Amino acid sequence: MRRIKLGIGTAMGTAALAAGALALAPSAVAVTPTTATLTADCGTYGSGLATLTATQSGTAATITLSSAAVKAPIDIPAGAVSSTLTLSKNGSGTTTFTGNANPAIKTGADVTTGPLKGTVAAGDVLEAKSLKLVVFGLITVNCTATTAQSPGPFTF
Repeated sequence: MRRIKLGIGTAMGTAALAAGALALAPSAVAVTPTTATLTADCGTYGSGLATLTATQSGTAATITLSSAAVKAPIDIPAGAVSSTLTLSKNGSGTTTFTGNANPAIKTGADVTTGPLKGTVAAGDVLEAKSLKLVVFGLITVNCTATTAQSPGPFTF
């Protein structure tokens, strides 16, 4: 009888340890890569490197973009930039991420916008193709990717 009690106790202890290890394990990142870069041409506003950072929670995803391609010509307050990021979707279509979320940007600083919000499905492969920035509702900046994302497209 004692052996049975020890066996049950050992099994319960092992199960508790396994459950504890799972609880302490870091959660898996849903999107890969989480950060990518590309080069963009923004016409008369400049060209240069852009960094995109993606996050995902279920079907909701966000992308934040920072770029040396465009410098702020004047101080831009938070929330003054309306942005539309267009991405290729699964190689055969497009999707957009939009938002009016930008931090305050000082004169001469790199433009940062986001988080821009979009919807994704499991297995979606997205790659940035263009960005439209509208500052103060008056100034429109259109940027086009001139290189592929590195290390590759976002896979959700």
